[in-house]
Amino acid sequence: MSAAGTFDYVVVGGGSAGCILAAELSKDARVLLLEAGPHAEAHPETLSADGYKEAFTNDALLHERFSVKDPRWGDRRLFMGSGRTLGGSGSINAMVYTRGAREDFDQWPEGWRWDDVAAGFEALERTLRPHRRPPTDWTERSIRAAELAGFRRSEDLNDGDLSGVLGYEWMSYEGDRRRSSFAAFLQPALGRETLRVETEAFVEKVLFEGTRAVGVRWRQGDAVHEARASREVILAAGALASPAILLRSGVGPAAALRALGIDVVLDRGGVGENLHDHPNVQLFFRGSREVDCHYPQLYGFHRANPASDLPPGQADSCYVFYPARSSFREGLLRLLPGIALPEALYDVPAFPKAIRGAVDLAFRRRLVQRFVARMWGIVVILGKPKSRGRLSLKSADPSVRPAIDPGYFADPEDMETLLLGVDKARAVAAQTPLQRFGASELLPGPFVRSRRALERWARANVMTTYHYAGTCRMGTDADAVVDTRLRLNGAEGLRVCDASVMPITPVAALNAPSMLIALRAAHQIAEAHAGPAKTARA
Repeated sequence: MSAAGTFDYVVVGGGSAGCILAAELSKDARVLLLEAGPHAEAHPETLSADGYKEAFTNDALLHERFSVKDPRWGDRRLFMGSGRTLGGSGSINAMVYTRGAREDFDQWPEGWRWDDVAAGFEALERTLRPHRRPPTDWTERSIRAAELAGFRRSEDLNDGDLSGVLGYEWMSYEGDRRRSSFAAFLQPALGRETLRVETEAFVEKVLFEGTRAVGVRWRQGDAVHEARASREVILAAGALASPAILLRSGVGPAAALRALGIDVVLDRGGVGENLHDHPNVQLFFRGSREVDCHYPQLYGFHRANPASDLPPGQADSCYVFYPARSSFREGLLRLLPGIALPEALYDVPAFPKAIRGAVDLAFRRRLVQRFVARMWGIVVILGKPKSRGRLSLKSADPSVRPAIDPGYFADPEDMETLLLGVDKARAVAAQTPLQRFGASELLPGPFVRSRRALERWARANVMTTYHYAGTCRMGTDADAVVDTRLRLNGAEGLRVCDASVMPITPVAALNAPSMLIALRAAHQIAEAHAGPAKTARA
């Protein structure tokens, strides 16, 4: 065991939130940032606007996670990966930057409503400088078709109005460079004496004295290290890692922790509960010409299920217009081995490698390339799920991955809403602008029409949108894991500042709200501990 020193703050997780926290706090304090994955600069694809496809297939850049099996999603394991590098998922995703709807934030506690956070988004955007990509023939046809099917064209998807709209999403890039939180916030701060960054650092637990967090223990290769935090430990490892760290540290449901032999620091039954995600299914069509678009740059929102008890007009579903040529090959390389192989064979590296080799060989054929260049899809995303899942430990051993139950379709309304979203997507594809482009349905296919057949198809094909949230829920009630300033209830010196604190997921992508949470938290923390900057010491 080696002692790494004392810092004002130890930030756990160098993802979209952690990069901002470390960069902002190190302006006036000593900060240690611990990231489980490699340095982003070691993988140039994480810094390129066109590199997201290669990043998604790079095993070094993703946490390899799978869900439990359940008949509700075809009794199969679902890939539940997330970014594993500085910048986190924001360094490997498709760069979507969407704030969410006004109604989303009005479901959050006081202090986090739309009017409370709008200025924070504006401050975030002054540094990120997101852009929209220019129109193409196919994207404009898609918008006109959507308008004929009941959508409105939106000129700005970040204005808070996501009720029945379709438009060009803002994206975190500038020129040919990705503008992740690493590139925009942390990279310019790397030379500060007040900031120390450790990569390939897997945090095993938070260290407590009584109920006060005083530091962390992490593993780096074969070595184990500890560092002290004189002010606060800040968890920003994401909605699947932050609760796992808390549980391993003795913060969670006491009976479950004791059953695993973990000493209980704080009995908090909500840790790991309230997990929700945006499940999706993908409809594919074949055009009569090549799609003249290389990015999924159109995002739509609609109220598919009028019978839902959501506020009137609030969107419950998302629609991503997807050119297959943008990343279909890379999606198969990443996901097909997990779909095709049983768990025992998947864990033998030679078998996934063989499947990926076959995919790569197929895509070298000109016939396959031409087919994919004409293929396009509409991804139907359940934006406001009623179902909730949970994350729980299977062992006190940090090397044993937790059990992840995303809870898909636990509430039957979610299936109904998703299928109504499929109906809406088919209605868009049936309109003249897209019919003239070419819209022969490939999946689910022209013969999958009955509700029973569509439901079977949805259960067999549903997948994550990588929007995990809610496992360390913020709130003002006694069961909330953190308060509205993101402090762990019942403890001192520990905050959680990532998507896990979201009490209810926004209808849109979570990268922008996650960065907002970090920026607001950084400013609140700095104000609470105002003091002169010091040099970080080892």
